[in-house]
Amino acid sequence: MDQFSRSWAALRTAVAELADEDFAQPSGCAGWLVRDLVCHLVIDAQDVLITLVTPAGTEPTHDAVTYWHVTRTPPTGDDPLDALIVRLAAAYEDPALLKFHLDDVGSAAGRAAELADPELRVATQDMVLTAGDYLRAYVLEWTLHHLDLVARLPHAAGPPAEGLARTRETLEAIAGTAFPASFSDEGALLIGTGRRAPTDPERAQLGPLAREIPLVLG
Repeated sequence: MDQFSRSWAALRTAVAELADEDFAQPSGCAGWLVRDLVCHLVIDAQDVLITLVTPAGTEPTHDAVTYWHVTRTPPTGDDPLDALIVRLAAAYEDPALLKFHLDDVGSAAGRAAELADPELRVATQDMVLTAGDYLRAYVLEWTLHHLDLVARLPHAAGPPAEGLARTRETLEAIAGTAFPASFSDEGALLIGTGRRAPTDPERAQLGPLAREIPLVLG
């Protein structure tokens, strides 16, 4: 739960510190500008709030690892929901409005997470998880999107080291194997999720895992 709070606070702070012109820069998400990514974070925060007040009366069916649907096809930005995010983000016009909305809804999601019983069973997307596992899954979401946020913004603060390490652990659990120890946590996440292509030496170090990536999470 603490890791969720730290990762989410770091991401919201990074957004709050962006200059207006940063919102028009490309993000690490295919087809999305930074403003589109921030709009997606608003939707994510709403999902957290909705899920934490949607209790389930059955045993958990998923955990923080099996929560993720994995494909090998990177997004193109052409998905109807992705396209909707772009139109919604453009409607904000003033980046200050988008910052305000994220701070408003995001702060509420953060407070809800702090108050949640980790053992509470919650329902989302036809799955049942404990609140603790659901929030642990979102550490991966926040960390990867934090990397997406700063992909073309070298002056912006990146995700906290502990969030990178925890997210690497989760991605390795999803992959069923570890990434090479020589890979930094950030490098393992970028390469493992298809956000960056491995160099030839990196591909050689990956061995059989090179045939299994990218792991596209949805």
